[in-house]
Amino acid sequence: MGEEILRVENLKKYFPLEKSFVEKILSRQRRYVRAVDGISFSIRRGEIFTLAGETGSGKTTVGRLILRLIDPTDGKIFFDDKDITNLKGEALRELRRKMQPIFQDPYSSLNPRMKVGEAIKHPVEIHGIAGGEEARSLVLEILEKVGLTPPEKFYELYPKDLSGGQRQRVAIARAMIIKPEFIVADEAVSMIDVSLKAAILELMLSFRKELDLTYLFITHELAVAKYISDRIGVMYLGKIVEIAPTSKIFENPIHPYTKALIAAIPVPNPRRKKKFILKGEVPVAPIDIPSGCRFHPRCPLATDKCRRNEPELEEIENNHYIACWLSEEN
Repeated sequence: MGEEILRVENLKKYFPLEKSFVEKILSRQRRYVRAVDGISFSIRRGEIFTLAGETGSGKTTVGRLILRLIDPTDGKIFFDDKDITNLKGEALRELRRKMQPIFQDPYSSLNPRMKVGEAIKHPVEIHGIAGGEEARSLVLEILEKVGLTPPEKFYELYPKDLSGGQRQRVAIARAMIIKPEFIVADEAVSMIDVSLKAAILELMLSFRKELDLTYLFITHELAVAKYISDRIGVMYLGKIVEIAPTSKIFENPIHPYTKALIAAIPVPNPRRKKKFILKGEVPVAPIDIPSGCRFHPRCPLATDKCRRNEPELEEIENNHYIACWLSEEN
């Protein structure tokens, strides 16, 4: 891995809740959805860093904040050692060329009225990379690379003419054609058939090698994270609870939530006994955060200390970070 390419410090995003007419009269206190609640991590150039966790943990909001699609409530975002937290205008447009998204839903991320070729060519023209026949040639070349052949045929098709897997290949082509440095892949294979997931992941890995790409990979599937990641950060209710290299996460998970996620991975062994069966589910929205460790209402190992005091993310061994009072016993 190269030098640090991205760093976030104490990043927060709170969404204010709309009040009913009666609530506005009775109370002036505003309530917030604390989607991201003070997280810090860094990603090195060439690395695939994954944020994993259940729906509602805040992973997608982190990706949108880093891409500067939404503004943070607090905290800092650094890219190539430059503070991009409050970039606007032309400076933000220039950043867009270096950072590109691959969205979750290939059915809504493509304009249904634009032909495939036009959709892929759009960022090339916006960033002034090429135009006319040169831009068309770049599109045909990238279509070939993502496996949509013959490229001349796919250039003229509309999204409605494609399968889900083909649409996601188009989304990948659109992101890669301007040769970015950093990709945020938000659940990029979650809506793809199981039979096609490996092919899409291999395609992303091939671009990593060719373009020296760095990925922030967002997923709720730890089995997918294990396949593609160098390091994994596990999120729960807006907080990171564990960060470690992928091998350590699977060989020696320490946080009970991480253990539960790994135990939930399907394996072809009907006699396998699952450990750390969790109580309940992630709240629909992180509004009324529990006191102490926010995972304690679902944790089978919670103690009084967990209910009273919130643990900080601390390094317990080389490159392995935990936010759990039980780690003191390991």
